[in-house]
Amino acid sequence: MRRVLFVFVWLAGLGLLTLAAAGVAIWVYLVPRLPSVDALRDVPLQVPLRVYARDERLIAQFGELRRRPVRLENIPEALRVAVVATEDEHFHRHYGVDWRGIARALAHLVRTREKGPGGSTITMQVARNFFLGREKTYFRKLNEILLAFMIERELSKDEILELYLNKIFLGHRAYGVAAAAEVYYGKTLDQLDLAQMAMIAGLPQRPSFLNPVTNPKGARARRNHVLRRLHETGYIGETALRTASEAPATAALHTPAVETHAPYVAEMVRRETEDALGAAAAYTGAYDVRTTIDSRLQEEAVQALREALTEYDRRHGYRGPERRYELATPPDPSRLARLLHGVPVTGGLIPAVVLRVGTKEAVVHARGEGEVLLPWDAIAWARPFVHVNRVGPVPKKAADVLAPGDLVRLARSEEDWRLAQVPQVQGALVAMDPEDGAILALAGGFDFGRSKFNRGTQARRQPGSSFKPFIYAAALARGFTAASLVNDAPVVFNDPTLHKNWRPENYSGKFFGPTRLREALVKSRNLVSIRLSREIGLDFILDYVQRFGFDPERLPRGLSLALGSGEITPLEAATGYSVLANGGFAVRPWLVERIQDRAGTPVRVTTPARVCRECDGAAGAQAGTTPAKRVIPAGDVWILHSMLRDVIRSGTGRKALELGRGDLAGKTGTTNNQHDAWFCGFVPGLVAVAWVGFDEHETLGSHEVGGRAALPMWMKFMRAALDGVPERIPPTPEGLVKIRIDPDTGRLADASDPDALFETFRVERVSSVLDAGSGAPQPGAPSAESSQAGGTTRQLF
Repeated sequence: MRRVLFVFVWLAGLGLLTLAAAGVAIWVYLVPRLPSVDALRDVPLQVPLRVYARDERLIAQFGELRRRPVRLENIPEALRVAVVATEDEHFHRHYGVDWRGIARALAHLVRTREKGPGGSTITMQVARNFFLGREKTYFRKLNEILLAFMIERELSKDEILELYLNKIFLGHRAYGVAAAAEVYYGKTLDQLDLAQMAMIAGLPQRPSFLNPVTNPKGARARRNHVLRRLHETGYIGETALRTASEAPATAALHTPAVETHAPYVAEMVRRETEDALGAAAAYTGAYDVRTTIDSRLQEEAVQALREALTEYDRRHGYRGPERRYELATPPDPSRLARLLHGVPVTGGLIPAVVLRVGTKEAVVHARGEGEVLLPWDAIAWARPFVHVNRVGPVPKKAADVLAPGDLVRLARSEEDWRLAQVPQVQGALVAMDPEDGAILALAGGFDFGRSKFNRGTQARRQPGSSFKPFIYAAALARGFTAASLVNDAPVVFNDPTLHKNWRPENYSGKFFGPTRLREALVKSRNLVSIRLSREIGLDFILDYVQRFGFDPERLPRGLSLALGSGEITPLEAATGYSVLANGGFAVRPWLVERIQDRAGTPVRVTTPARVCRECDGAAGAQAGTTPAKRVIPAGDVWILHSMLRDVIRSGTGRKALELGRGDLAGKTGTTNNQHDAWFCGFVPGLVAVAWVGFDEHETLGSHEVGGRAALPMWMKFMRAALDGVPERIPPTPEGLVKIRIDPDTGRLADASDPDALFETFRVERVSSVLDAGSGAPQPGAPSAESSQAGGTTRQLF
């Protein structure tokens, strides 16, 4: 008996010594290697990059993980209770480890000889999710247990639960309960009903398999288990249990609720933010980017561009269906839905399959809409496309256009549907604030999903006559005036940049003889611009246009420059026109106002140079701002501005008179063979540039000039942008005078001349009008750098 007792005591002592040795080993070897629990208090949850318009409307979200961290008090109580009841019913009573759960896991191992449920508590899952991997090893489990004890010692139960509910993976890239509510229901947490909260609470166990999108049946069974646990704990009654258990599963995948459609802008911001912060930090660091985009103007820009391209496309005929399907009789709706599911909506145009064709109507099955009747007036436009300058005969019946099985596109106008097609032509619209260069709206193409090439910033195209105002600005700086005469007559040049003799001509093919510069710009006379450029010199022009933001290295050193043969982007054009719109100050385009971290602390703030007319190159700007530099004399800009208003009053942009405003100014642009169509225009406070063309530099068609292809886009945008905005003509700066001139000679008019008109001159240029000459600059005429004469604007003679 004593021997047995001795052996028992010896074994017990050995066991205690072994446990003590193991404890010492764990304390000496493992504990020092465990991460600090203090790090949990400031742990950076990986949150995607979000891009916002100036009014805080969401433009885009970038990042692999979907997470929206929330405070515990903002998580509904029912959801908190449901998660605890299902995942860790003793959470509020244990100290990090539930020995009953561990015992169940050991029993499972002994019984099945396989690793099964780990008996992990919520605290242990926090330890694993933040500090450890998911591999199933005894060493990792031991670390998990130790960390759980340490976490419980350092953090409160509420802090632990908040970390868990924000970190846990819940399927489909959703991390945390707020992200799950958005991904599965498109809602915020406070908008969820009891059944939906129970569905989310059931996800942590097997999120990739038992989520309501991948496995609706299994997810519903798991949801009902969660509801029963809530009932067993007494949190909900029998009626609530029954109602929620019978509720249908309404989950579906939801993308982030984008509030402003600006995908080309979003991509610009993504690249800029990645360059500023690095890729890893940009997409996971919970940064918010506020842009200069005006959400209302952005939506109008997208709509204006799409409508203009669609109207161009309709003018050139119907190209036929995108493809044809063989249909069963009668057609199988489920098969139609499957066919259309793989065809994306492009530029708002919905795919549809033609089912039946009558004499003057057709019935189609539209994606997401079911059967739609197309009346004759929705089809009759579709004359067949022959080539860019020709369409076929007017259709007489629906069968001339459509056939059963055709995959077509539909456009919706209010409550009506009409046949459409995805345009092959492309375009861009850029709007800027000329006071500081802020990009207010940018549409870089018909549909970002179809083509990610941003034509607003990446398409270098010839601006055609829309470049002429910058030539005329250089001419005014050289001493020419709006009344100077230049001969509009045939001319032949040996232009080295073209490697052949060049015989330029006006678009009309006519010649008009000596022409005042104002009239030449208003009527867009090519030969005047060429002779003018030769007179003032290409070197001077190339140097001068830098003031508008253009790179002379990318412009041709030939007289074709006068007709806009260089290549610029729509954004560069808008930058140049901003100098004309703001009175002569250089501004640079910018898009990102600020980048801020998760705490709302700015990590980058843009401070652009801003027009300060009171400063005008001198000190006096408001604190924290940089005054923009004056680069063009105020008098020259005002004269150019008045000439560009005349372009709309009586020139190539007169269609814009439909807007009923007197402060619109701008210039059309069309290139050789109508490869590019432009309209660049402005009012004080807003510049907008519209461009239309094919990516492959094909012709738009013989009559598709800037005033026809691009101006309607600009007009639609400006009509909406200026709604409710009062007219504003810039005040006349000091140093200008108005003189009555003879419209044919540009000289001082006789007092009795009934055809005389007023023209505006800088005071120091008046001698050119009083001289017996034509009004061209005289020897020794002041340069652009001459100081302006003082005094108020006067009207002479």
